[in-house]
Amino acid sequence: MRDLSSHRLMWVKAVLFLVIGTVSAALILIEIPEWRILLLLCLAIWSFCRAYYFAFYVIERYVDPSVRYAGLFSLIRYLWTKKPSGQKKAN
Repeated sequence: MRDLSSHRLMWVKAVLFLVIGTVSAALILIEIPEWRILLLLCLAIWSFCRAYYFAFYVIERYVDPSVRYAGLFSLIRYLWTKKPSGQKKAN
């Protein structure tokens, strides 16, 4: 699969993600209309956004600037195969 390069399609994709998230949250709140559920949804959304920011900004900019990730699977593959710091590659 090739990378998405159309700016217009990127905006469509972003809007679709917002629609999916909004409709999903609304359906959960319609099913269980409680303040506690609203708070838990907000916390879950906020924490996943922060984790995504950490995965694709903090790691690339501050933890290991030499590596670029194409997505969550490539990040997981990198973390799985990465040598612990302090260990050198054997020749």
